[in-house]
Amino acid sequence: MFKRSRQPLAGAVLVLSCLFVALALSASQEATPIPYSQFEGSDACASCHTVIASQHNQSLMSKCFTHPWDEIEYFELALPHSGLNEKVAEVKSGCMGCHAPTAFLAGDIPPARPKTGGPANDSVSCDFCHSITGFRGDVPYNFNYLLAPGEAVQGVRSDSESPVHPVTVNPFLRTAELCGICHNEKDPYGVWVKSTHLEWKQGPYAAAGIVCQDCHLPPAPGSSAPGMGKERPDIRQHLFHGAHDSGKLAGAVEVRLFAETDKVRSGDELVVTATLVNAKAGHMIPSGSAEERLLWLHVEVRDAGGKTYHLPVDKKGFEGEQWTIADPAALAYQDLGEIKQIADFRGLPRDGDVPAGDRIFRLPYLDPEGRMTIAQWHTAALGPDYRLAPLKAVNETLRWRIPEDVSPGPADLTATVWYSKLVPSVGRFLGVPESELEAVRVNKASIQVEVTR
Repeated sequence: MFKRSRQPLAGAVLVLSCLFVALALSASQEATPIPYSQFEGSDACASCHTVIASQHNQSLMSKCFTHPWDEIEYFELALPHSGLNEKVAEVKSGCMGCHAPTAFLAGDIPPARPKTGGPANDSVSCDFCHSITGFRGDVPYNFNYLLAPGEAVQGVRSDSESPVHPVTVNPFLRTAELCGICHNEKDPYGVWVKSTHLEWKQGPYAAAGIVCQDCHLPPAPGSSAPGMGKERPDIRQHLFHGAHDSGKLAGAVEVRLFAETDKVRSGDELVVTATLVNAKAGHMIPSGSAEERLLWLHVEVRDAGGKTYHLPVDKKGFEGEQWTIADPAALAYQDLGEIKQIADFRGLPRDGDVPAGDRIFRLPYLDPEGRMTIAQWHTAALGPDYRLAPLKAVNETLRWRIPEDVSPGPADLTATVWYSKLVPSVGRFLGVPESELEAVRVNKASIQVEVTR
């Protein structure tokens, strides 16, 4: 299928996004809308780029408008809140700058909901990304992309030839800054509520020259257009796999256990250390929309008789630590009452299904009243950043007071790292599918000690 002829726009289209910044807001409102017709649908690309298109189609990049939680968050939270609170009014269009950019550029705000099958359902399409030429300003964030939509497609190889469209060589597509355009975000309060690219830039992966694409679009032998294009040793696999991919999560955090002794008696106190390492991600874990994520450490002992004992983590005493230790009685997300217009809304369980006393690795997002919020656009401040930085270890101390009635023999101590994409209490309140809320095992480690009476 040949790409239909599209009228190239005069020069590169400068999209002044940064809708949460007043100057950028006024500029963006003056920009000329770019109609949907300036971008090919991803189905057109699939006629030649069969494998790459299939990879993209199975990724969240192609579903970041239609994905159930993204749809609920926008249409049932952000959009109504934008009409209730002037401070956050621009999330009405701002969310679409990255989740449905062709709708944002066309001025189709708000776009029709996914069930209508409208053009916004293309989410982040092939042609959109391959029309990006760079970004405006010094820092990529809040969809401050520069675009050149038209017949030519932005690519990275000087020897690329296509019978369907011209290819413009653009090294920018190889950079981490391409990803930072949407994976860095400041909200209306000036808070960095997404900073995945900035986290990477400050870490060891950036220093080593390892960019986002090396992990999330890894190279493999093949052809970008099987049966037509050249065979190459390094075709980028458009998997875009991240925290929604259980395979990507597997082993992202390493965990090891160490006991001060391997022989104990009833009545003793055994001190255990769990060491966790972000061994796989070039950014913090969790990252991105960190207000939604739960990553926690659970440690338990199983004695020779099969009885289990849960070990709560020792407190470290830092300011705001209460947000990082699971407490089933703690409530949060009270601003959902404002958004959903529910009078006297007391909030929801802050930590979802995480067992009491487990350590949670999180970055609390706080609303203007200092309460934890799930609404990133309503974040006025951040709590303590107790997440896992790239290639750095964190030790957690736990204690087991061996009971008098313990079964003698070998006792197994197991540390498990769990991850949930969305706080279950929030998801259930909003009707999000359970698949988004389930706990996924990231890693585990076990040791054994000998117990006597």
